[in-house]
Amino acid sequence: MPSADGSGTESIAMVDFAKTRSGTANLPAPPQETTGLRRRFSIRRAWTHHREQTINDRNRLESALLNVESEELYRQRRRSSAVDMEMVAELLEKDHLDTDTHGISEIRDGWFDAVYLKQRPLDYQRLMRHAESTLPAAFAKDPPLSLHHFLPKQRRQLRSVFFKVMTTRSGVRLFKASLAFFIAYCLCLAPQVREWLGRYNYIMVVSVIINHPARPMGPQLDGTILTILGTISGLAWGVIGLILSYSTVDARTGYGAILALFFSIFIACVAYIRAYWTRFYQFSISAGIAMCYSCLAEVNGEQVRYIKFWSYGIPWILGQAISLVVNLAFLPDAGSRALAETLHEAFLIMQDALEIPRPRNVLLRRSLARVFVAVGVAYRDLRLDVSFTRYNPVEVRELRNLIQGVIRSILLLKTETRLFESWDVPEAGIVPVTVTAFETVATDVDGCTEASSGDTKTMPGDDPDALLRLVALKLAAPTEDMLLHMRSVIRSCDAALMDMSGYRSALGPPKDEAYDVDQAKNLLRQAIDDFDQADQELQLSGVLPDTLRIKEVSNILVFAHHIRGAAGSIDTLGVHVNDMKQSAGRPKFYLPTYSLHKAINYANAQIRRDRGGVSASNVKMTFDDITTLIEAIQSREHRPAPRSRKSSISGATTPLERSPTTMEAEEMPKPESKHNKFGYQIWRILHRLQGFESKYALKVCMLTALLAIPAWLEKSRSWWNLEESWWAVVMAWVMVHPRIGGNMQDLLMRALCVTLGAVWAGIAYAARDGNPYVMAVFALIYMLPMLYRFTQSSHPRSGIAGCLSFSVISLALVTADEHQSAARMAATRGLAFLVGTVSAVMINWILWPFVSRHELRKALSSMLFFQSVLYRGVLSKYVYYEEQKQPTKQDIERSEMLEGRLREGFVRIRQLLIMTRHELRLRSPFDPLPYSALADACENFFEHLIAVRQAALNYDPGYVRDNDAAAEKLLSYRRDAVACILSNLYILAGALKSDRKVPRYLPSAAVARKRLLDRMAEIEAEELAAHKMHRKSTELHVSLASNGKWAQVYGFAFNESLTGCVAQLEELERYTKLIVGEQGFDDEFRGDGSDTSDEEEDERIPHHK
Repeated sequence: MPSADGSGTESIAMVDFAKTRSGTANLPAPPQETTGLRRRFSIRRAWTHHREQTINDRNRLESALLNVESEELYRQRRRSSAVDMEMVAELLEKDHLDTDTHGISEIRDGWFDAVYLKQRPLDYQRLMRHAESTLPAAFAKDPPLSLHHFLPKQRRQLRSVFFKVMTTRSGVRLFKASLAFFIAYCLCLAPQVREWLGRYNYIMVVSVIINHPARPMGPQLDGTILTILGTISGLAWGVIGLILSYSTVDARTGYGAILALFFSIFIACVAYIRAYWTRFYQFSISAGIAMCYSCLAEVNGEQVRYIKFWSYGIPWILGQAISLVVNLAFLPDAGSRALAETLHEAFLIMQDALEIPRPRNVLLRRSLARVFVAVGVAYRDLRLDVSFTRYNPVEVRELRNLIQGVIRSILLLKTETRLFESWDVPEAGIVPVTVTAFETVATDVDGCTEASSGDTKTMPGDDPDALLRLVALKLAAPTEDMLLHMRSVIRSCDAALMDMSGYRSALGPPKDEAYDVDQAKNLLRQAIDDFDQADQELQLSGVLPDTLRIKEVSNILVFAHHIRGAAGSIDTLGVHVNDMKQSAGRPKFYLPTYSLHKAINYANAQIRRDRGGVSASNVKMTFDDITTLIEAIQSREHRPAPRSRKSSISGATTPLERSPTTMEAEEMPKPESKHNKFGYQIWRILHRLQGFESKYALKVCMLTALLAIPAWLEKSRSWWNLEESWWAVVMAWVMVHPRIGGNMQDLLMRALCVTLGAVWAGIAYAARDGNPYVMAVFALIYMLPMLYRFTQSSHPRSGIAGCLSFSVISLALVTADEHQSAARMAATRGLAFLVGTVSAVMINWILWPFVSRHELRKALSSMLFFQSVLYRGVLSKYVYYEEQKQPTKQDIERSEMLEGRLREGFVRIRQLLIMTRHELRLRSPFDPLPYSALADACENFFEHLIAVRQAALNYDPGYVRDNDAAAEKLLSYRRDAVACILSNLYILAGALKSDRKVPRYLPSAAVARKRLLDRMAEIEAEELAAHKMHRKSTELHVSLASNGKWAQVYGFAFNESLTGCVAQLEELERYTKLIVGEQGFDDEFRGDGSDTSDEEEDERIPHHK
């Protein structure tokens, strides 16, 4: 019953306050449904029924519901793993540790038994201090929107750019882009060439800018073909539209409407292609420009002037030829340099990560994750286009897998270890403890000698210091030797691969340092053999099983095992690199070998940069890939085995005839005819049209059509053609991005570059009345920084805006008639460029804008859901699988592929977090701390899941599958432990996705895990009592020697990782509530609890100062 002061026990559950197992509550239990409406009605019924007896107002009712006192739920049982129970106990308060059910239990199909605990007091300052340590390194820099730091930042960037141009490959790329532009620009300044090309001779310069030669050879060839095909398609469609609009008298009357229809259809199609298939970016850009020229330039409504298509097509082809020749003739990049740079960086970071022991370095781990992703991207870029290299793409694929495997094994290491501490043996020796030996083991481990059967032996026993000293003295030297030779093999592999690429002199390591892969590999194998021998001696000593009761000893053994696994991965990498080195011959041409359905969805590195919005595009592509990979897992539906109950005579018991002992979900067979139906195919198409690609196509169609209206009206046709205002539509088409529109800083910078280009063009023409030499000098001065900004900076769209503005306006001034005013032409054309540039940004702000903080919240929601799918898959495939259904090699490869994509997803989330620094927020500054901490907790949860999978491959909890009786007893407890974590992840993911508050009380995963461990301890005690003690102990020693020397080490890592998942789940809950808020118990009485005012949303997270 409730206490006099209204307070109850700390561990009472909000919705379990009337469970019959408690035996003390007298209020009716609310129904299982948890929707807001039903919960509100159930609370009001309870309030009405007990109003006159115990409660006089609503506040006392809520207090009673939350603080009903009951007997202790559970009582602590015998521990099966003292280490794991200690970790679980750290997650629970003392009042929550008792888990005795007094013999009362129930089994419910489709439901789980959840326990709800009263929340601990939240230390906001501690949470924010922890969140600060999780921020990406970019947050240590000056705020990008600060005016105070703007000028110092520009000075630092100018010095950095100058250094890069003068000392790195950036200078070569800038030289090639500038040379191609300067050749085309000078040809347009020549009177003979200008007259032959016609009025639109500057199209040749535009062609060079669109497909500049500052890229490798393969992408240059690919871009040349795509831009020419896009130009042909745009011109052809424009010709068809013009012919139809002028075909009859009635058509001439409404020629504007016909052209608008043809223009809108084509621009919408190429916009959809631009958004859906990034590989066709250059095709869509050139097709859109050609279409704007065909339907908007020199349109008179009377006849088709076919000469204008010549004036556009020939300069475009000549510009592509200039870019291709410059790319191939001057310091060509055969396609392997980017791969060599990525590999070199990866090897350097791996060497740094193997400097152990060291404190946990979050930035180093993130660097490992980044190069994990970068190696895969570099391999994909190599296979996307033509290359001339000594790297065989087939061998590079295996190299990528091996490098990622090494990084995966390094990330498992906990670098804070006591293994390498100075363990001085005391003069008195090891403290002896007398135990009974059951078999003879003729092995001496540091003075600990086992006696024959039936005798006694002296060994460290349970003394922590003695056990630590014993294990450390035996394993420290061989482990340190392994680490030394692991770094040596990595350095040798780096040198060998750089020699193969031909860039060792430019990238490193120094050529005066000789590295032999084969020799380094042999030394590593010798170190591995020494470690295995020391490990075998330690295992045969009989000490290893007892040491696992001490957490520090277990940590050392797990760390040593992980080092041994990483050494094996590095040895395999060295073998493959050595084979590549021996089989490498002269450089060869390799054609694109990437599969077609993948190649059309990926673009090479330079196109990704030219396209802009790299981070936003990468986020979408990465999460789309993850969704595709887990679709098969999502479609796996749990189908429990059928149960039949035998009615007993008394009817008091209902024993189960058969109950499933595993939690693996069976895959539902898909109907074969479903995907063949015509209606289903139509549904798929319509469903696909609801994506952001269609929204982007509609947005572009509206923008360009509205800007092009003056071209099709009789009153505005003359000034439109005279001032070449169709460039406003072209600039809008070029600048509008499928994913990201740009912030205020981007708008100002693009407008500044366009305006500066127009002004500089007018100054260049007015300096010597259009003198070609003077204009060439002005062009060189202006275009060098603009070409660098377009081709190599992280803001390419402002760079291309400045390049096009100056090139078109300056050459138009040279080509124009003498009676036209140069100042007026520069002003009107500059205004057209400015209108197109600004309108592209504005429409992205108005229609379906990209807001980084909203996308970050949705990405975190998706990642939480992905973690739930991964958690379910790991347990079903690697832990609770049925007999004869062990994980296969294909299962492991698929799991590693999914884990690699998820690791890439965390990299993209951090990029989104950095993007939030560049967005203005009118209401209040955006606080990134909870988001960063939530992403870090989610990544830690993911790392624990990987550790569970790795340990489960070698640790076989046989009692889960081999013993049907034990499995039946554990089924409900395993169900509760798994379901608590899954339900919490689902709830948190849904709250983030819909931006709704999180319920105050969530099922306690820590209590469910402790109940499972207690039940396992009881079952183990029952099994030990059923056999003779000496026989069972002998079987333990025999099974340890026969089933694997690291069985108990794996078991410790397995249990520790599962408990770590529970701990990280609590962190996920805390930071999710800081982001979206917490739904209080009395929210249902406040009216509409779903509406959140601006003030309430601002109060969710106290802003960090």
